Amino acid sequence: MYLPSDPVDFLIVGGGSAGCALASRLSEDAATRVLLAEAGRDVTPADIPALLASPYPGRTYFQTEWLWPSLQASRGDSGTNQPTEPWFYEQARLLGGGSSINGIWANRGSPYDYDEWAAKGAHGWSWPEVLPYFKKLETDADFGEPLHGRSGPVPIQRHRSADWTGFTRTMAQVFAGMGYAMHEDQNGAWADGVFPTTFNVDQQGRRGSAALVYLSPEVRRRRNLTILTETPLDQLVIAGGRVQSARFTRGSEMITIAARQVIVSTGALQSPVVLMRSGIGPGAHLAEHGIEVQADRPGVGENLQEHPGVGVSGYLHPSARLPHREAHHLQALLRYSSGLEGTPPGDMHVAIASRGGWHAVGRRIGALGFWVNKSYSIGRVRLSASPEKRSDIDFHMLSDPRDMARLKAGFRLGVRAMTAAKQAGVVLDLFPTGFSPRIRELTRPNRRNAVMTAIAAPLMDHSAGIRRRIMTYAVGALHSADVLAADDTLLEAHLRRRVGGTWHPCGSCRMGDQADRMAVTDANARVIGVEGLRVCDASLMPTVPCANLNIPVLMMAEKTAATIRAGG
Repeated sequence: MYLPSDPVDFLIVGGGSAGCALASRLSEDAATRVLLAEAGRDVTPADIPALLASPYPGRTYFQTEWLWPSLQASRGDSGTNQPTEPWFYEQARLLGGGSSINGIWANRGSPYDYDEWAAKGAHGWSWPEVLPYFKKLETDADFGEPLHGRSGPVPIQRHRSADWTGFTRTMAQVFAGMGYAMHEDQNGAWADGVFPTTFNVDQQGRRGSAALVYLSPEVRRRRNLTILTETPLDQLVIAGGRVQSARFTRGSEMITIAARQVIVSTGALQSPVVLMRSGIGPGAHLAEHGIEVQADRPGVGENLQEHPGVGVSGYLHPSARLPHREAHHLQALLRYSSGLEGTPPGDMHVAIASRGGWHAVGRRIGALGFWVNKSYSIGRVRLSASPEKRSDIDFHMLSDPRDMARLKAGFRLGVRAMTAAKQAGVVLDLFPTGFSPRIRELTRPNRRNAVMTAIAAPLMDHSAGIRRRIMTYAVGALHSADVLAADDTLLEAHLRRRVGGTWHPCGSCRMGDQADRMAVTDANARVIGVEGLRVCDASLMPTVPCANLNIPVLMMAEKTAATIRAGG
């Protein structure tokens, strides 16, 4: 293991999507010494596990050895002003971060998102100013100028409608009957309609994670780049208003790495914790934990946002199922505008999934996953008083009535669409879904779940009664989808009980104008009040974009790296 004796120019803490992109771009300057430190395991083309390379992601985000082991979060309130019971929140702990285990979707969001960021004080982040970096990161197999790039590290392609399953084709037809036109480019002109999913898989069908495409063998051979994995951060060392170094644990050894600049890229749930443990955050909260205040920034840990979601699923006729076990199952989507006053176009998202899980039962289920694409509920991250936990996380989902109203309408739309598919013979039964405790347990890839579902699946094919009993037990819903859709009180209770996130946390160290006390960084990602320290990951986002977050985070890393190299 090589450890530099002199300060490195850039120490990047966290090897997720942003960290990998920053390390690659900053080390392009051979005169700059860059060190990337990641808490989890390494991922290289030579030793990548088959599950991580596969275009089917339904096992990766539940594989416990690649996740932070004790990260829990509360979703919101139960309608009684009491927080819900915390549940395990899957977050990657390996090189590439979320890009190594996520659903492999590659969408940018709306131009409105970035113009909104600029209006909230993130000057320089409007849509015309971020588009060049979206183009820079991608090699798009289907489209070129003026909106797409052809020479970036991230491979981008779209599901061909000719390859869609019977379920996906039926859903597209049902939504067309509701007035939603078919479009070809999810990342083209922002419009409502049905789109083939855009995803980052290369032409050989392999996941294009940031660990592989930004830290290619050629990049890793750079003499000025050091990559340390299985090296979790203990604390940043700050003195005299400047970050000096960072302390890490490596095996049984504590190591200190000095740096001229430190960039924290540990994600929206970890970056505020890193700052607070290092003395940057709400002064009174830090004092309660006996932490010396280096910079009183009350916005650290605030403004936490997510896309609240819920599902409507159907047991599929055999002819409508996904035939290949390793195929990407999220083949198409519906984007639509709720029309709720004050909300932007395309504020709702529907994932059309041709497979409900990795196991035998999941291969027989299709789903419509609804989420509020532009949500307004705000949560927060705080240091925990419990010695067993680093942090307390509460998303406070559906606390804003606009989110509840739109998710209820989305659920009802899903029931209408699934009912039409049932009438067409594509869906045999429909039921409400969400991450119930039993469903969460069944998602864990293990032998017990594989055996149980292998036994249950053929029985469910041959007996409608058995099928309905098993699904009712697993889902844990108190009422059928039809009953919920018809009763507003029952539906609201169901959503509060079953709402889930979509693994898109953001906003907890938001950037903004330096005069804004709630801003944590300026528009160049520099932590306000501490010299030599930046944050670059989804925590910077002033508001949640109408997108899965991986591609926006890579854009942010590309833009931040360019700003740094230009002296900003």
